[in-house]
Amino acid sequence: MAWSFREKAQLGGLLLSLLGWVCSCVTTILPQWKTLNLELNEMETWIMGLWEVCVNQEEVVVCKAFESFLSLPQDLQVSRILMVASHGLGLLGLLLSGFGSECFQLYRNRWVFKRWLCLLGGTLEASASATTLFPVSWVAYATIQDFWDDSIPQIVPRWEFGDALYLGWAAGIFLALGGLFLIFSACLGKEEESSLRMAGPTAPPFYAPADRSSDSFYLTPRPRNLFI
Repeated sequence: MAWSFREKAQLGGLLLSLLGWVCSCVTTILPQWKTLNLELNEMETWIMGLWEVCVNQEEVVVCKAFESFLSLPQDLQVSRILMVASHGLGLLGLLLSGFGSECFQLYRNRWVFKRWLCLLGGTLEASASATTLFPVSWVAYATIQDFWDDSIPQIVPRWEFGDALYLGWAAGIFLALGGLFLIFSACLGKEEESSLRMAGPTAPPFYAPADRSSDSFYLTPRPRNLFI
């Protein structure tokens, strides 16, 4: 079966949104949001995430969860809330876009209703992208500010970027692209629907009975501009 351009755009948007949502969930779980290397002890590395802080010493990792949400820095507090909200928006957008795609067929499911579902799902995916990119970028900005802070002595170790930040940026980009593809496919469906309305239904050919000069009876085409 040949796929139309709209169906390909919908499938690409769904796959990108799913990939971005999975990467966003992994980013939230990973503790590598910030890393700190001690110059005095190169074998010891500290890593900090949204839920816990870990110490990696000679390939032995010891983690401790944060005891209180209020004890976290402000950037980590907001990041935790926004990342959880991003998961909810992304999952809801995937469900609505899946129901509104051409792959999902439901009895008496009108195309206009499916188009609006796909458009709403793409908008939610774009919102999930924003709620993913904002906390990741905020943590990166706060890390840069602390790294170049002149009030901190040079001998004090500084936090640096962790691998989870790069994965979070990739997740936000995937979610944004998926949402744009879904919105674009809904706009394509709107143009095709308007073109079909302008074309109008095709009328069947008119036929008139032929002369009864013989015993046989057959039909002959009658001109369309002939009215009785």
